[in-house]
Amino acid sequence: MIEHSRAARLHIVPAVDAPADEPAADEIEREVEVLAPAAAAALRLLAEAIRRRHADPDTVVQALKNARVHKEFAGVLDAASEVVMAALEDPYEFDGRLRAENLADAAGQVRNAFRWL
Repeated sequence: MIEHSRAARLHIVPAVDAPADEPAADEIEREVEVLAPAAAAALRLLAEAIRRRHADPDTVVQALKNARVHKEFAGVLDAASEVVMAALEDPYEFDGRLRAENLADAAGQVRNAFRWL
């Protein structure tokens, strides 16, 4: 494993509360278009580090668990499910309810995947 100086290591810090002034919806969408691919790229880098034997798999998995990656990802899916359900005019509308339930189920599976590790 490659050793880095303590100052060079990346430290994940918890998110802070949202500012009082919320940004416009189009600004948030632009941020999401940048942040989601960045999150995926970070995970690809971790996978590549494991494949090249630069990082211990157990250490990476434990770091992801400690950072609560699974809980935050599941939270995104739960929020999407809630929004889909709230947008339904008829709460018994099959297609919309199915989509919301699939999102909620996926959130549970993400949580379970890390519970089993």
